Amino acid sequence: MRELGIGLIGTGFMGRAHALAFRNVSAVFELPMHLRLAALADADSQRADYCANAWGFEKAHGDWQRLIDDPKVNVVAITTPNHLHYPMAMAALAAGKAVYCEKPLAVSLDQADQMRRAAKAAGVVTRVGYNYQHNPIIGLARELIQGGELGEIISFQGEFSEDFMSDPQSPWSWRCEAQHAGGALADLGSHLLAMARYLVGDVEAVCADTQTVHRQRPASTGSLDQRSIAVDDQAHALLRFANGARGTFSSSWLKHGYKNHLSFEISGTRGTLAFDQERLNELRLCRAGQDGFQRLLAGPSLPGYAAFSPAAGHQLGYNELKTLEVHELIMALAGQGSAGTDFEQAWEVERLATAIRLAALEQRWVKVNEV
Repeated sequence: MRELGIGLIGTGFMGRAHALAFRNVSAVFELPMHLRLAALADADSQRADYCANAWGFEKAHGDWQRLIDDPKVNVVAITTPNHLHYPMAMAALAAGKAVYCEKPLAVSLDQADQMRRAAKAAGVVTRVGYNYQHNPIIGLARELIQGGELGEIISFQGEFSEDFMSDPQSPWSWRCEAQHAGGALADLGSHLLAMARYLVGDVEAVCADTQTVHRQRPASTGSLDQRSIAVDDQAHALLRFANGARGTFSSSWLKHGYKNHLSFEISGTRGTLAFDQERLNELRLCRAGQDGFQRLLAGPSLPGYAAFSPAAGHQLGYNELKTLEVHELIMALAGQGSAGTDFEQAWEVERLATAIRLAALEQRWVKVNEV
């Protein structure tokens, strides 16, 4: 088997999730190549040393460019704050290396466009971390929709809300700076936009409104110094899909009580599907003529689920979805699959988010192909 050297940049929550996925995937699946955890990088060199040792990486770097230059690294996984995605990915692509980048792809549509063009020119595999799409139950939802179980799709209602910024005394972080992040729309909403496109198809036009509720936050925990906030706390939009369906979209990081409320209802002329990421192992399905919804529970008949458990109801979790995403990345690198969101598709998500921002700014319907 060919050896595949993994280089991981970043050691936060997502860095750990990637490390777990790369470590676990070989235990769960029979892979066409051997994985080598070649190098890990973090701006804090002591943190890099600690995590490389704890997570099983051979080398640690305090400089991400050294990781990209490492000849033993074939795939660069980027799990840093959003504004670093562009320079890191562009450097990796220039070095001819595959890139696995967390979402959103970039902090501007221009950056995303340059990244997708560079990826195409380099001819390498790219993937972006829209891991919720890799849930086996979402695969079932897509199969039901494409198989005509719901009839003609007429409506999408989607929401992704959490409450981690609901306290106005929660301190400023890089997520609060437009040049570094992009607010709730980028942080949470990008997942929902990608999901809408994955299940229903291209969005043709949008009308939107965004709001910054808490315009100042403490500079740090307990600080009396205040920093101004310009990014959106919540975003709402109307969607017109290219296939004629209509939709609603909302995203907030202020909504008390929700921890990972990526949810949707998709209605057609013959039925409705409903999903909530906080109950990620089930769908609710109502066929025309039924009195209420039927619960569909994830089980080993769904592709991917059986690799973790032979029994229904035993539940997959967030890190299993990340492992499934990494598995599809590896299969693509082996030339044995094309599943997952590449830089071209991620650019489409960024274009849709940009159209929503423009619609909110100019208070009008915006066609996505305008941007």
